[in-house]
Amino acid sequence: MSEGDRRIRVVALGGTIAMAAQDGRAGVAPALDADALVHAVPGLQGLARIETESFARLPGAHLTLPDLLRLAHRIKQLFDDGVEGVVVTQGTDTIEESAMALDLLLAADQPVVVTGAMRDPAQPGADGPANLRNAVLVAASDRARGMGVLVTMNDEIHAARFVRKAHASRPSAFASAGAGPVGWTAEERVRIPLRLSGRVLVELPPDAKTIAPVALVTAALGDDGRLLRTLPGHGYEGVVVAGFGVGHVAECMVEDLTALARDMPVVLASRTGSGETFTGTYGFPGSEQDLLARGLIPAGVLAAPQARVLLALAMSAGWRRTSIAAAYDALSG
Repeated sequence: MSEGDRRIRVVALGGTIAMAAQDGRAGVAPALDADALVHAVPGLQGLARIETESFARLPGAHLTLPDLLRLAHRIKQLFDDGVEGVVVTQGTDTIEESAMALDLLLAADQPVVVTGAMRDPAQPGADGPANLRNAVLVAASDRARGMGVLVTMNDEIHAARFVRKAHASRPSAFASAGAGPVGWTAEERVRIPLRLSGRVLVELPPDAKTIAPVALVTAALGDDGRLLRTLPGHGYEGVVVAGFGVGHVAECMVEDLTALARDMPVVLASRTGSGETFTGTYGFPGSEQDLLARGLIPAGVLAAPQARVLLALAMSAGWRRTSIAAAYDALSG
């Protein structure tokens, strides 16, 4: 079967790519459905057998992990029905987290490609149509099979575990810090020269009502850790700490983190968003060696927001700390 004959479902969640002006109100908001997005891209129907579905109409900032669990279940249904690739359009605010969640929840080899836009359709140079066209090309390509969930923005193809939103507003906002894109699109060709290892899958029932609440706490100069002491009282069951550099915190936070790690999984990431959490270089109080010896789990290459997604889903599936730690290590390659 040629790529142009493949069934590709475009599933719209909202976001800037689908935004329009509101009557009598300032600013834009999600308004366009999946049909409108597809019809705005000249020649898109010639790339594949395009089907559309409007799953939600939300800003990216309003999406939740239960939303993504339901979306993952719907994508599984689509694949069971013979769909050969899925494109998800959504708000860019949370693409790195939603792509990570779908990557953990979907085991199929069929491509799932997430995309969006940095400029709404009414702005000069709106990037949504080009991003959607490229996403369809990738979703219809054999090269994308078995790659897990991918993100296409600005002609680049990123792996879910590495992609970061690295700028607030530019069309070139997305990057794969420390790893680089796995591929790109050019002249309607899909190039994916890099392959990934270490897939991690989390099995959750599609009717799961809640996801384990996991806090994300970022270390800052002079922070005394008082926020950490309040987390159990607020019902959190796990914590991701975005530490300085390769995984460091102020000495005054160490005892609070030690106490938390006795009661719940505490994952140590880097607030830099690029690079790997170290495990054996520094030895001062609050260093990565000190914290790991106290029971914290290294996030490896995952940025803190994606580390939080993994911890929340893994805890919801009943994983133990050893399995959680092994998952972070596997995703680091």
